[in-house]
Amino acid sequence: MKLKKQISLPLIKMFRNNFLSLLFFLLLFTSSCSHHQSDKNIFRYNEQSGIGTLDPAFAKNQSIMWAVHQIYNTLVQIDDNLNLVPSLAKSWDISADNLTFTFHLRNDVYFQDNPAFPNGKGRKMTATDVVYSFSRIMDKNTASSGAWIFNGRVDTTEPFKAIDDTTFQLKLLKPFHPILGVMSMQYCSVIPREVVEKYGKDFRRHPCGTGPFEMVAWEEGQALVLKKNPRYFEKDSAGTRLPYLDGIKVTFLQNKATEFLEFQQKRLDFVNEIDPSFKDEVLTKAGTLRKEWEGKIVLVKHPALTTEYLGFLCDSSLSIVKNSPLKDVRIRKAINYGFNRRKMILYIRNSIGIPAESGFIPAAFPSFDSSAVKGYHYDPAKALELLKEAGYPNGVGLPPIKLLTVPLYADLASYIANELQQIGITINVEVVQKSLLLEQTAQSEALFFRGSWIADYPDAENFLSVFYGKNPAPPNYTRYNNPGFDKLYEEALSEKNDSVRYSLYRQADQLMIKDAPVVPLWYDMVIWLVHPYVKNFIPNGLNLLELRRVKLEK
Repeated sequence: MKLKKQISLPLIKMFRNNFLSLLFFLLLFTSSCSHHQSDKNIFRYNEQSGIGTLDPAFAKNQSIMWAVHQIYNTLVQIDDNLNLVPSLAKSWDISADNLTFTFHLRNDVYFQDNPAFPNGKGRKMTATDVVYSFSRIMDKNTASSGAWIFNGRVDTTEPFKAIDDTTFQLKLLKPFHPILGVMSMQYCSVIPREVVEKYGKDFRRHPCGTGPFEMVAWEEGQALVLKKNPRYFEKDSAGTRLPYLDGIKVTFLQNKATEFLEFQQKRLDFVNEIDPSFKDEVLTKAGTLRKEWEGKIVLVKHPALTTEYLGFLCDSSLSIVKNSPLKDVRIRKAINYGFNRRKMILYIRNSIGIPAESGFIPAAFPSFDSSAVKGYHYDPAKALELLKEAGYPNGVGLPPIKLLTVPLYADLASYIANELQQIGITINVEVVQKSLLLEQTAQSEALFFRGSWIADYPDAENFLSVFYGKNPAPPNYTRYNNPGFDKLYEEALSEKNDSVRYSLYRQADQLMIKDAPVVPLWYDMVIWLVHPYVKNFIPNGLNLLELRRVKLEK
């Protein structure tokens, strides 16, 4: 007698779901050859640098953060104007001593379906999941690149606590109001223990969150496909469940010219950043679209939380500083006054960016006020006056100064060197690979170097931390140390009132900029090229890809 093989209902469901997921992936993957109907409500973008992991504990660069943001949620999130607003947490309270933050969680959030759950059905998220997610970041065995966000900041005995299913508590060692901004980082995404334990290190390829999209398939180096999460908790004002899109397809073309060609042929819905190789083809020097592109594509520009700068090593206890004219603040100020930032942005950057003539805090922050923080503008007469005061009239006797930069910014460094040569300051530009530059600045071996600071979270404290005397390198690559600055910085950390805190930020920024440990070059901008049929696609200062409300009207 033959035995009938019994196939359980969960197994049938799993086979069916896997088959549909595979079919969904194949349709999207082949759609790059032609504009298929199946691709109509799928948002497509390219990630030139690839995606190394989908584990939030390692969301250290933009490519990973963009993908993780689609799959996961955090307790709080930023809106289009960089305000912190609820996400998994409906609201929060702060204790009188600024040490305890109590978050009240939503009760209608479910993890995406995964074989790690009973019957493969995603369960409800609770405060215990938040405790697990945050503790995992700090666990040395995880080796998370985000451990720094909590280390030295949260309580050492019980930093995270689940009061009940919908109440989570975080305790600090000392006041640090920007912790709310930290909570919006992708590192702080909430994950389920069962899924992590099921897949172990391979969790990077098996993400499971509460976000608007869930993974279908990922062929590394080829494509990543996500589909709409049918149980996502957010709804629009009309009560329609988000997201509007059916899915997302990410390709990994390494060549920016090829990426632009794919965009032109409408195989990609937008392009992030305009590569120098074709910026003159697309943009005028004034930073507007050339006439041949008007009406065909949309140029989106938005101030970014990024400051591009040159840094001086300021630790006078180091021999390379002791023996350098750069230890004299007048020389550092002369360099700041000695070149035209506005002309540099116009001719080399096609007006992408805002000339940094204020402090180090970029223009995208609510606390930015160019009338309160006075920086440096082009004033060659003032530069010559400072050189004379320092004992180098017209630059006579001033030894050449070496500037370290990376290949991408070689033209900018050459421009600055040529401008400074006009007032007698000789700059020798040395182009090195990024890895070497990072190593030398971290080891305090670079006397004069090109730098870039991109916000980790939407609080200006993140930029001032670069100059806090008690911070090592990184982030304090210049080794700047001013007790007056440190006092203002520390005072701001415990200030709840935004307007008072912003005032303290501006005072600290002004004090630092007078000491000139850096040469702010420009405050960067988010630059997108987008097809006109993409609607509700709104940039933010962190350049975080927000797709929940995007619609494609093809």
